[in-house]
Amino acid sequence: MKALWVLNAGSSSLKFALYPVEPDLSDTPALAGQIEGIGTHPRLHAHAASGERFEAGVPHPAGNDQDSQHQGALDFLLDWMKTHTPRLDLIGVGHRVVHGGAAHSAPVRLDAALLDELRKFEPLAPLHQPHNLRAIRAVGRTMPALPQVACFDTAFHRTQPALAQRFAIPRALHDEGVRRYGFHGLSYEYIARQLSTAVGAERARGAVIVAHLGNGASMCAMRDGKSVASSMGFTAIDGLMMGTRSGTLDPGVLLYLMDQKGLDSTALTRLLYKESGLLGVSGVSADMRDLLASPAPEAHEAVELFCYRAARELGSLAAAAGGCDALVFTGGIGEHAAAVREGIVARSAWLGLQLDTEANARHAGRIDRTDSPVAIAVIPTNEEWMIARHALDLIGA
Repeated sequence: MKALWVLNAGSSSLKFALYPVEPDLSDTPALAGQIEGIGTHPRLHAHAASGERFEAGVPHPAGNDQDSQHQGALDFLLDWMKTHTPRLDLIGVGHRVVHGGAAHSAPVRLDAALLDELRKFEPLAPLHQPHNLRAIRAVGRTMPALPQVACFDTAFHRTQPALAQRFAIPRALHDEGVRRYGFHGLSYEYIARQLSTAVGAERARGAVIVAHLGNGASMCAMRDGKSVASSMGFTAIDGLMMGTRSGTLDPGVLLYLMDQKGLDSTALTRLLYKESGLLGVSGVSADMRDLLASPAPEAHEAVELFCYRAARELGSLAAAAGGCDALVFTGGIGEHAAAVREGIVARSAWLGLQLDTEANARHAGRIDRTDSPVAIAVIPTNEEWMIARHALDLIGA
């Protein structure tokens, strides 16, 4: 079976999907899943296109460093896939790489020089970029001749106008690359492909706001299916509050914490990336499901703040897009948390949004009332398929 391997590597996880490519790219992976607990107690969880599910322990590698841990997990996964896919013929690997900087507006074939270039963006996406690149190096060591493709989460937003990318900082810093990049681009690109079917061709060409809500959360304004503004900026911490990330924060707060509390950059990074967001506000959990089920008032406050911040961002993005013809929810929270969708829409009624509460409760594809001037849709995202599509287009059959 000729297939493309899609990898999305995190600090302690390795998500994967295996897409058949003959006669064309399949909509459904032959195998998909992830290895969790890399570095502690790694375990594989996977499923096949038939619905069959698999679970297995992953042996610990000899080395204790992160490179050895990820290399061992990847080598195990490759052997496991070959066992469960007889006559597997990999034609290439597509990687999710969070940051591509200002130079990359499309997927690219990877080589040593490009890998060195992408390492420069590790400080801008510390939760993702180092681990994305570690998986690329691991594949290169195991299968050096196999083509590898980087698909960037920032690339979709390169269509934004210059003003949308600009911070009010000295020009020299902007020219050095301190600008708004935007993230979750692979998700937004997939949603853009589905818009005509979901909300109609006319609305799809108009002003569409997409809310990618999950442990990482952002929103994007589109015109004619292209990004014109995003809630995320220089890093993937900007904009909406998230599971453990703060989202937009007055820079004066950081100066206060440095001067009055003695926090250094390491402590600030931990605070902003790991201890804030839903977890920090609630003190209960970073998981929206836990918060919605919790009777604690702090959990309720966290949910309310999440909805308020999203509704406020929606108004800002509508201004950037010149209106709002459709609102689309996607991501783990956006697709599955009806109460969150309702909370955001209720605060945005001034834009013309009218929710069908029954359709929303059953997670229908369209959740607006028939008389709503603004379409409201729920579209499951598929970043893995988007990566596979790009990789196949770039590598060729």
